[in-house]
Amino acid sequence: MALNNSRKIEAPSQVIILEAAGIYKSYVNQTGAKAEAQATTVLENIQLQIHDGEFVAILGPSGSGKSTLLRILSGLIPSSRGEIRYHGETVSGPNPHVAIVFQTFALFPWLTVLENVELGLESQPEISKTQRMKKSLNAIDLIGLDGFEDAYPKELSGGMRQRVGFARALVVEPEILFMDEPFSALDVLTAGNLRTELMRLWRERKIPTKSIVMVTHNIEESVLMADKIVVMGHDPGRVRAVLSGIAIQERGKKNPESEALIDLVYTIITQPDEDADEIIAARMKKSGPAQKSPVKTSRSYQFLPHIQISTLNGLAELIARRGGKEDLSVLGRELQMEIDDLLPLVEAFEILGFGEATEGDLILTAEGQRLAEGNELEDKEIFREQALQYVELIRLIKQTLDKDPRRETEEDAILSKLQEYFTEDEARRQLDTAVSWGRYAELFAYDNESGLLYLEDTAATQEG
Repeated sequence: MALNNSRKIEAPSQVIILEAAGIYKSYVNQTGAKAEAQATTVLENIQLQIHDGEFVAILGPSGSGKSTLLRILSGLIPSSRGEIRYHGETVSGPNPHVAIVFQTFALFPWLTVLENVELGLESQPEISKTQRMKKSLNAIDLIGLDGFEDAYPKELSGGMRQRVGFARALVVEPEILFMDEPFSALDVLTAGNLRTELMRLWRERKIPTKSIVMVTHNIEESVLMADKIVVMGHDPGRVRAVLSGIAIQERGKKNPESEALIDLVYTIITQPDEDADEIIAARMKKSGPAQKSPVKTSRSYQFLPHIQISTLNGLAELIARRGGKEDLSVLGRELQMEIDDLLPLVEAFEILGFGEATEGDLILTAEGQRLAEGNELEDKEIFREQALQYVELIRLIKQTLDKDPRRETEEDAILSKLQEYFTEDEARRQLDTAVSWGRYAELFAYDNESGLLYLEDTAATQEG
């Protein structure tokens, strides 16, 4: 990293500060009529090393356990299995050498900027009141808030409030700084400014920390800032790939290296069932797409992405206008969509047979082209055909209704089935998504008050 303009850029050392060794995290849910315990695995066999002088970005789709991993690494929550090692020694409980900047500003509105920053030192009783004030003022000055010491959070912009969060974390002089999506609550320009300022402080070694670990869902952000990018998969959360960042002097520039890395990360994330090593090897050899591997997902029930059908149709039309193929990183930038917004759309395209993600591109299938070219009634018919053919949950609901003499069923029966594979909250979301898709396709109807699923012709008979 660049210490200053007259000193060379240094690479991270081989000294391991923090290590996750075989980390698992599971939660037990009480599900079903008999309230039998069901374990949901959130993280599976996480192996990760944080080195001295290293900026690490942890990136992945929603549900990959990024924030859970960060909290386990910091000692805020325990793992179910495995060890966290600090300088080679197994540790448990909160690590006093770690500080965290969260997505939300988490400031006390009745305290001034100075008082909020001083809170970071409350756990160090050996520091006198005078020393606490001096350290806090230095942190406030470092982060660019000099002159606002006596201001209250309500007087500050979002970017300035987040700067207070940074100052409060840095005032304790942590060996490792953790950041959980620290820029996601800010507007684009403010986030960009704060990223640039943080990277300047990091490169010039003006912040008192040896390593930084950042959770993000922004691919461009990870490439801009990180020495190492950890790409996670979901269901359960696991490390799929660990990628080296581009040279620090090249970050922030539009060049072939950064564009290639952005495209590679998009490819890995949007092909969740492919072997990441095969994708990387294919890129390195420039031999074209990796061969399709058998599906490796550990979930035994199809996961439905939570998207609106109108968005799906709109994206199909956009890609069709561009010849039926578009680069996902280009789509993300043009539509101002983070990977957490874009990935569910890509997954829906693939599940429904409307498109395929390969080599960082989204390519329409023949059915996707039909969807893009059809009118509203034709789109419904196409969607109905594809949903019945490819969506397991919609098929289950339709078959259950067809078999019932009254052509109806209670939602609890479906939820009970889903809770064998998902948490209670996610089972609810899965059913809500299936109901939304099924209604659009006019496959069945749903009464929100009674929780009853039924066939439309039955409803018409009852009304008659």
